[in-house]
Amino acid sequence: MSKLSKISDAVLSGHTADIYFSRTQAILRAEGLDAVVTMEVFANGAGILCGMNEVLDLLAQVLPEDAEVWALAEGLTMAAKEVVLRITAPYSTFGLYETAMLGMLSQTSGWATAARACVDAAEGIPIISFGARHVHPNVAARLEYAAIVGGCAGCATPAGAELAGLEAIGTIPHALILIFGDTVEATVAFDRHMPTDVKRVALVDTFKDEAEESLRVAEALGRKLWGVRLDTPPERGRVTPELVRELRVRLDQAGYTWVKIAVSGGVDAERIRLFRERGAPVDLFGVGSAISSASPINFTADLKVVAGRAIAKRGRIPGITANPRLKRVDLPGAKVQ
Repeated sequence: MSKLSKISDAVLSGHTADIYFSRTQAILRAEGLDAVVTMEVFANGAGILCGMNEVLDLLAQVLPEDAEVWALAEGLTMAAKEVVLRITAPYSTFGLYETAMLGMLSQTSGWATAARACVDAAEGIPIISFGARHVHPNVAARLEYAAIVGGCAGCATPAGAELAGLEAIGTIPHALILIFGDTVEATVAFDRHMPTDVKRVALVDTFKDEAEESLRVAEALGRKLWGVRLDTPPERGRVTPELVRELRVRLDQAGYTWVKIAVSGGVDAERIRLFRERGAPVDLFGVGSAISSASPINFTADLKVVAGRAIAKRGRIPGITANPRLKRVDLPGAKVQ
């Protein structure tokens, strides 16, 4: 089972479901109706599919062994209106979970798609997700996992990294530097107390000019310094391509050619392209709200076959929709490959 396999009791009990689904289950039980149905789930917009593994974990816990599930794999691109999931089973076994399945797919696919836009703009420069602070902590891990599915090289929270099978990535916050009262002192303390496998990345925009702070830190840490992070706020003009180019030259002239430059603070796909177009030598981008604020990609679930009869609501085509990209999933616990 994947790291996403723990489904909450609130979901399994139907407490998070739209109330009409639980009422439907009660009515069908009272009427003695439990047809085998085929449900198809399709995306209402193009993007990167995310959340499918979690949906399959849910289905593995509720479907009978003879159920049939076909799905598109996590992380693949999907077209608008493309069927990404097909379930054939008694309606009573999974109908209650339509709300949960659509929600698992919608929010995370939106985040993954936004992440992919930034990754594509970066053209190979690694991107780290810094967006957990923009969402409720109960969903922060899902956000960071989705960002990694979308192509980010890592994320800032241990919870998100654990879902993706990675280690969390982080530098130094302004708070540490402000408490020490000096960037070099704070960075040296970081170096003194953090494990050796943690990269030494100094934040260099707190007190002095970014280039001056970078040189001071580089002199203090020498080869132990992996890089510096620029997070200049809008009040000071933000991080610009020109600032990055100047910093690179000053580091190189002082002999610190190994020191890398990370850029964060209001970074999105458009700004990444700006840095690329202007030849700014950025080694890593930190992206937050450009991913976390992405709109969900809506998904829709339709019954297409009921008790062997092709059927659909008006405006939809009855019967199974062909999609050769779907792969058969062997439940319980398997992931589509």
